[in-house]
Amino acid sequence: MRPGDQGMTALRGGGRVRKDDPRIAAAGELDELGSALGAALSLLPRRRRFAGLRRALERIQGELFAPGPDPAWLEREQARLASGLPRLRSFLVPGGSPPGALLHLARAVCRRTERVFCALGKAPEARTAVPYLNSLSAFLFTAARWTNRELRAPEPPSPKGSQ
Repeated sequence: MRPGDQGMTALRGGGRVRKDDPRIAAAGELDELGSALGAALSLLPRRRRFAGLRRALERIQGELFAPGPDPAWLEREQARLASGLPRLRSFLVPGGSPPGALLHLARAVCRRTERVFCALGKAPEARTAVPYLNSLSAFLFTAARWTNRELRAPEPPSPKGSQ
């Protein structure tokens, strides 16, 4: 029987913990977030107009497991994408184009990941991850809107009365 079959797994820095350890849950959330980003990337057009977004998403995938990624560049990228977007007048229903919808899904996974890291409390992983994940979710929302605009896919507004 392999060690994982007994409900235990290895930590990156050494040692073994149960698979339901909150640190393992947080790592699993990062893995799912990276996968959601990969799905969105797979559907982004390979046109020059999308090259910057493609590079940003690939960088983010690499940073998800890096210690202490800096959210400042995400905020600059978000501002760049947002500069030509119309102001929101209501909440949006996630959707639009297939890559835009997947970026919205990645944003939702990112928000859940942020909550899992918040639950870690004052652990060093949480202190560095939470600000980054917070900036990342805002970036992904803007990236989804920008992608939908570039692909001429309408942003579905939320139904009346649900705002």
